[in-house]
Formats: sequence, C-alpha cells, structure tokens
Amino acid sequence: MSNIYLVGFMGTGKTETAKLLAKRLNRAFIDMDGLIEAKEKKPIPEIFEAKGEPYFRKIEKEVVADLAKKDGLVVACGGGVFVDPDNIRVLRSSGTVVCLTSSPEVILERTSRFTHRPLLNVDNPLEKIKELLAKRMPSYSQAHFIVDCDKFSVEDTAREVVRCLNLK
Repeated sequence: MSNIYLVGFMGTGKTETAKLLAKRLNRAFIDMDGLIEAKEKKPIPEIFEAKGEPYFRKIEKEVVADLAKKDGLVVACGGGVFVDPDNIRVLRSSGTVVCLTSSPEVILERTSRFTHRPLLNVDNPLEKIKELLAKRMPSYSQAHFIVDCDKFSVEDTAREVVRCLNLK
C-alpha cells in the first residue's frame, strides 16, 4: 500500500484534508512540517529566521527520504516540498501525489489570519502568493492528480481525492 502525498501551496487545505483522508482510509496521518518542527525542536518560522530557507529545505529533503521508505501513510507535505526535483522524483516513485490548488485570493483569505507563514510576512502578501504560485506551478503540475479546492469544503476535497485514487 503506497503512500498518498498531498502537495500544493500553503492554505490549500493539505493538512486538514490529509487528516480526514487518513481517518477515512484507516491509514496513519503525517504532517511533514510537524515532523520537521519535532526534529529541529523549534517552529518553522524560527528555523527560517535562525538558519534560513536553504537549511530548512535540506531538512525537508531528509524528511522526504525517510517518509518514502514507509508505506500506507497519508502525508500533508509542506508548500514548497514539491518544487525540488529530487523530492518530486522520490514522492512520485513512493506513492501517489495529489496537488491541491486554490486561487491567490482564496489562499490569501485562508492564510491572512495566521502569522506563522514566513514566506508571506511581506508588505504585499497577495503579490508574493502570485509570484510563488507562478514559480511553483510547473512543479505542482507534475503531481499525479490536481484538485482545485477553491469551492470545496475539506470533506468535499477529501471525497474528490478518494475519487481520483479510485479508493472506497
């Protein structure tokens, strides 16, 4: 039973959808960012601030390699994990990758009430979202399936992912 990886930009519902999927499919849920925080013993914004994004991406790559050795997981991946070509290869070969997408405006609405998004702590977060989405879309398009969840609830998104995977 291979893994199911939910990838996509922050604020697209990866974590909540993965939790629901894991429960429905009777699989273990893994939050990749949570694993990194536990490994580093500090929250992601502090990792970014203290050691920078390149260090964070290095740790993220190590976590991807570890998860790929396991089976039967539903993994909520960090928003930037599926940009690295090595991560794309490892995730695609060790499971099914589903990219959750949303419009920049919906992402901004969903993320604006949180301060723990280090890449969006800028003067114009909507422009930053558009810029990052434009950079990441070629990578995100390499997922096995893409689900636009702008108008979906978490339950509807999970149902659509199950439909894509032809499960239950």
